[in-house]
Amino acid sequence: MPTYILKSSKLKINKTKRDLLAKGITRIHSKVTGANSYFAQVIFQENINGSHYMGGKPVQSKEVFLHGHIRAGRTNVIKKKLIEKLRDSIKKDLNLSKDQVWVYISELEPSQMIEYGEILPKSGQEKKWFNQLPKKLKNKLLKLDF
Repeated sequence: MPTYILKSSKLKINKTKRDLLAKGITRIHSKVTGANSYFAQVIFQENINGSHYMGGKPVQSKEVFLHGHIRAGRTNVIKKKLIEKLRDSIKKDLNLSKDQVWVYISELEPSQMIEYGEILPKSGQEKKWFNQLPKKLKNKLLKLDF
């Protein structure tokens, strides 16, 4: 956790840009929330031409939607900072205007999620959770962390 799904319409995002976006999204999430970067995953999806509508009409402009599933328990101040920094990073990396970037976050209770085969910890309990993991998994996660 988190899982971020970035969907684009009328915009092809190449591998170089995907790498840049994934690193930026991961860094922002980690820095703003304090969560280790190995919790973050970013999935890219491109909407098929003609499959995205706004106001009942096919979208004609470049649009990017980032939907993040995050662990519940963070303050409104942290969540506001998170979505604004994510928006600004995507805007910059893809050379878009602010009105072309949509960011949503949904909160899930950590007890309702399993990652790396383990139920996730509450926000702020990551170190305790990590210390209880098998050594092989710890090594894997440390290689993913910034």
